[in-house]
Amino acid sequence: MSARRRQSSTGLRQFVDLQQQRDWMEGKTVLRDAEERSDSMEQRFKYAARYQKLLRRPHAQEALEILRIYGRKCIPVPRQTERHYWSVSCLPSTSDKPLIRVNASWMELFTLYADEESLRARFIVHLSAFTTYRSLTPGNVDEAFLACSVMAPEDVRHFFPRGEDIFGITIRGSSSIRKFLASGPVLRAIRAFNLTHMNRGRNAYQASHCYSLADHMLSGEGD
Repeated sequence: MSARRRQSSTGLRQFVDLQQQRDWMEGKTVLRDAEERSDSMEQRFKYAARYQKLLRRPHAQEALEILRIYGRKCIPVPRQTERHYWSVSCLPSTSDKPLIRVNASWMELFTLYADEESLRARFIVHLSAFTTYRSLTPGNVDEAFLACSVMAPEDVRHFFPRGEDIFGITIRGSSSIRKFLASGPVLRAIRAFNLTHMNRGRNAYQASHCYSLADHMLSGEGD
């Protein structure tokens, strides 16, 4: 991509053209990411104590493993776009008391919570990806598809956040979360939603980015 075209582009189009984005969403290509990451020691130290507190929580390592799977599968060119186009927060100070939250633009993408003996995940996606005939009607949610995307039907619930074509899904249990992230149609839906919001411009949650959590997202291979 030329320097002039890069300067005139917004969102992910600065790094990856639209066809490459579509191919990545469909699982047809692996995007080439930067080898190095930007870093800020001030920002890293800002959340160091909170990160250490997370590590002392039950199921912390399990949460980090799932976060790594999500980062590897669901965020395009994560090293090039870290903090400025997506961010991950550690023990965010919100009323729902999450362990970890991933954001892009002004939107929550993915959240992990402690849930009794395991974990609970919340995914925000496009409603039309989980309805029959790509409908925007909440009554057309494909309940059977959701049920077969997890270990047991009772592990999945859904809700309707405000906004057109917005859908929330909660998954209980690490095994069901992993199965959900291993489903091809689910993964395409998550990628499509993330592309939508990463293309909307700069991430509004840069100040809450936890580099220590991002280290886990961007290291090694997930399951």
